[in-house]
Amino acid sequence: MNTPGQTERVLRAAVVYNPVKVDLEKLRLSVAKAEAAAGWAGSLWFPTSRDDPGHDATRLAVAQGASVVVAAGGDGTVRAVAEVLRRTQMPLAIVPAGTGNLLARNLQLPLSNLDESAAIAFVGVDKAIDVGVASVTSESGAAAEHVFLVMAGIGLDARMIANTSADLKRRVGWLAYVDAGARVIPTARPFRIRYSVEGRTDRPAHVSTILIANCGLLPGNMQFLPDARIDDGILDIAVLQPKGFLGWLAIWRRVTWENGVLRRSAAGRRIIDRTESSNERVMTTLRGAGIRIVLEHPQEFEMDGDEFGTVRAATFRADPGALTVRLPATA
Repeated sequence: MNTPGQTERVLRAAVVYNPVKVDLEKLRLSVAKAEAAAGWAGSLWFPTSRDDPGHDATRLAVAQGASVVVAAGGDGTVRAVAEVLRRTQMPLAIVPAGTGNLLARNLQLPLSNLDESAAIAFVGVDKAIDVGVASVTSESGAAAEHVFLVMAGIGLDARMIANTSADLKRRVGWLAYVDAGARVIPTARPFRIRYSVEGRTDRPAHVSTILIANCGLLPGNMQFLPDARIDDGILDIAVLQPKGFLGWLAIWRRVTWENGVLRRSAAGRRIIDRTESSNERVMTTLRGAGIRIVLEHPQEFEMDGDEFGTVRAATFRADPGALTVRLPATA
C-alpha cells in the first residue's frame, strides 16, 4: 500500500524485437491481449537493427521505466538484451522467434505459441539464472568481453556456424547446421591448445573443438551435456577429440543414444558406466567455475549459435544468478 504523497508505480513492459524475425502485427496483438488481461499499461516498443542487435534498445527501455523487458527474436536478440540486463535484477521475458531458440529450449518455454509466450511476460514468475562470461583476445590482439547464455565454442562448431547458409536456415531451421557440418567435418583439422580449469596446472590437448556450456540442451532435444545446470554456478566443458569418421560417430552415439535414451533408466546408466572409458577418448567432459584456453593458432569462435570471428586466447567464467528470467507460473 502506498503512503500519502506516493504514487503507485505504473507496470509497463518494453518489447525489444527483431523486425526481421517476428511478425510484428501478430506480436502486437498478443502483447496487447496479455497486458490488458494483466491490467498493465501499454507496452513500449523498440526495434533492433543491423547496427544495434538490442543493446541500445534495452538501455532505452530500462531508462524509460520498463518493469520487464521482452526479447522477441532469435538467440542474438536474447543475448544482446541479457548483456544489458545482467546484474540489474530487471526481468527478461522471451518470445522465441529464431532458428535455435537455445535459451528458451533450456528454460522449457513455449516455442511456437505466441499468446502463451506474451502472457508469461506479464503473469510469470522470476528466476535467477547463471550467465557465462567470455573474455577473449582476437587474432589482432584486441580484448573484448561478451556474455553467453547457453554455449560458447572454439574450433569446428564455430566453423560450422560460419558456414551455415542463411537462406537454408530460413527454410529448414536448425537442420541447416547439419548441412554445414557435412561440408565442414571432412576438411576439419585438429588444433593444439593449453587449458586450465579453475586456475589449476595447464594441460595440453589436441582437439577439434572445445565447448563451454552454461546449460546443455540443443535443438532437436539433443542432450549434449545432460549434467549441465543453468543455476549451479558451474560451467560444463566438452573437449572433442575424434579421429576420423568413427570418432564422430562415437560422439553422435553418445549425444543421441546414451544422453538421450540410456540415462533415463538405471540399467541404461550401468551400460554407460561400462563404456565410459572408450567415450572419454573422443569426448572429455570437465566442470568448473572457469577455464582459461590458449591456442597455438587462432581459431573461429562462436557463442549461442552466432559467429564472433577468430580468437587466440579466451577465459570463460560463470556469473552465478546474474540474470533474472521470467518463467511460466507453473514452472
